[in-house]
Amino acid sequence: SPSTADTQTGSRPQKVCLCPFLPSRPLEVSTCLYVVQHPAEESRVLRTVPLLATCLPQGKCNIIVGRRFSEEKHPELAAVCQDSRTLILYPGPKSQNLEELVRCQDVGSINHNVIIIDGTWSQAKNMFLKNSMFHLPKQVQLNRTLSSQYVIRTQPSNICLSTLECAAVALSVLERNDEIQEVLLRPLKALCSFQLQHGAQIHHSKEHLLKTGMYDKPMPKNKRKIKRMEKLLADHSICPR
Repeated sequence: SPSTADTQTGSRPQKVCLCPFLPSRPLEVSTCLYVVQHPAEESRVLRTVPLLATCLPQGKCNIIVGRRFSEEKHPELAAVCQDSRTLILYPGPKSQNLEELVRCQDVGSINHNVIIIDGTWSQAKNMFLKNSMFHLPKQVQLNRTLSSQYVIRTQPSNICLSTLECAAVALSVLERNDEIQEVLLRPLKALCSFQLQHGAQIHHSKEHLLKTGMYDKPMPKNKRKIKRMEKLLADHSICPR
């Protein structure tokens, strides 16, 4: 029978079922995730958040869909943002390296909340800037040198990770258990492998295409978009998307 992840992303035939790649029981973690999801992500077939939710215990992966969030309409999320134990995973000049935070402070014994914005990079940026409550938690980023395994969807740059990958790294750091990352990435790797076996193409990042001269779309005329492309070639922060 299809797994929970299968039913959330659309029922999958048995030969490409992801059940064998999911943990036999939900991972025990003290960290609580809050995935703030752009509405456009709900309609995507190959999403990673349902896989993430399936691997974690009930209540440890909370998915909140929307663009704008207020204390009146989202009191629970507002309370989480105001909690001193809450971190928001979003790169930028104000962000602290998560591993450094864990190493320098005794945060291993704290039951953290982690907010992750789920959407394309431009959607995530827009949601972060336009929701003041997201500026309240401590801002952190991942500085590990990683290459995304989510090769069936185009990433802005080589170091942009899917929401599941960001969560896997963050949980492994906060829980001080690298096995968590391996367990969470297993169904994602299987999903991509199945898709590639059945006709999907590997999607190189825009950064890779630009650097190798393989970018085959017309270059933008808008100066802001041109600067954004130039930034892809220079920016080395790991971005969730």
